[in-house]
Amino acid sequence: MRKDIDNIFFENSPRIQELARKCEENNTIDKELYTKYEVKRGLRDLNGKGVLAGLTNISDVCAKKVVNGEEVPCAGSLYYRGYNIKDIVKGFLDAKHPGFEETAYLLLFGELPSAQELKDFQVMLAERRRLPPNFFRDVIMKAPSQDMMNNISRCILQLYSYDHKADDTTIPNVLRQSLNLISQFPMLMVYGYHAYNYRQGEDLFIYAPNPALSAAENILMMLREDRKYTKLEARILDMALVLHMDHGGGNNSTFTTHVVTSSGTDTYSTIAAAMSSLKGPKHGGANVKVTQMFEDMKNTLTDWTDEQQIRKYLEDLLDKKAFDRKGLIYGMGHAIYSISDPRADIFKRFVKQLAREKGHQDEYALYEKVEHMAPEIIGEKRRMYKGVNANVDFYSGLVYSMLDLPPALYTPIFAAARIVGWSAHRLEELTNVDKIIRPAYRPLAPYRSYVKLEDR
Repeated sequence: MRKDIDNIFFENSPRIQELARKCEENNTIDKELYTKYEVKRGLRDLNGKGVLAGLTNISDVCAKKVVNGEEVPCAGSLYYRGYNIKDIVKGFLDAKHPGFEETAYLLLFGELPSAQELKDFQVMLAERRRLPPNFFRDVIMKAPSQDMMNNISRCILQLYSYDHKADDTTIPNVLRQSLNLISQFPMLMVYGYHAYNYRQGEDLFIYAPNPALSAAENILMMLREDRKYTKLEARILDMALVLHMDHGGGNNSTFTTHVVTSSGTDTYSTIAAAMSSLKGPKHGGANVKVTQMFEDMKNTLTDWTDEQQIRKYLEDLLDKKAFDRKGLIYGMGHAIYSISDPRADIFKRFVKQLAREKGHQDEYALYEKVEHMAPEIIGEKRRMYKGVNANVDFYSGLVYSMLDLPPALYTPIFAAARIVGWSAHRLEELTNVDKIIRPAYRPLAPYRSYVKLEDR
């Protein structure tokens, strides 16, 4: 009986495959029609520029400048509330204090905090790191998933049940909920990971967050059985959280936040929807793909320094002969940046330092070679409307692996940072717009007369 149920629910039977072919046949749209009707596929024009769908004060992604009245590509820049991300990172590194809390304050409230405001905000976040009573036992330990993004999303939706003002969408209440989720996210992530491993037969150790530690320090402390981490490890993870915190209103998960918020729904449903978007391998899940691709590359190459071997492997990737046969070099290219991704530029400076501390210089050298060779090879094999460069995911996977973070948490760590941006954008949408987002789709199916069952 159990096998019969499994066949029904979990296997693609011949009948399912037959119906799937029918789905494909009746859902396929001629690609030329998108051009004919001037449809902006992916909400982008033929040059890759996004369709203007809203206004925001929160962040700006700049990859072009105007020269003699024309837009030309330039080195990429990222601004949080008007501040260049490179200046923000330099500021907290020079001051030798964590940047996550300071940058979160900036994105949420629109201005850099004073020393006292930052201290008060750090205390506020620390006070909110506790999960509701018995939440670990009743929610996290029940049916833990191997996919941490799904697991965390389920936990976020469950937190709705513990909030007696869950559906209140006034700004003070949504801010309260946002601060709670920002603070609690590391626990949902780390505890969910430990719970799944426990179900797989490993030891279970659960540490309470330390209010004296930063968000990055708490993640490392709670994740490791011995609770130990180096200052460099904490500094680089903290910087990763800052770099991933926001990226304009048009990135897929943030746009999802705007769309779902515009429906008037609750904060928990909104953040769970953003999580679902970020999980995709074309968005936040790309860092996992980069790591997997490099593992396959390292196992394929006999000499990591041989540029001919590296070139052949990259060509095989594009020709769908290597790795997952999708024709992609993961970590290369970005929807907006064509010359450089400022986040990758910042990351790269510290990746080399971490590689020396961890003894991964050979691996770092391979990444550097791929970074330099891939754009040329892509240019030879693809017709490109803009340049190709290494994006933030290219180096973040390497950073996380050198930090000994489990691959299952690579995308959740991205989410632990981006939840700040989602919260800021949700608050901005609620403050300024009272209209549900509903773009148009042109119907193509001809109108038909209904045919009675006996006549079909």
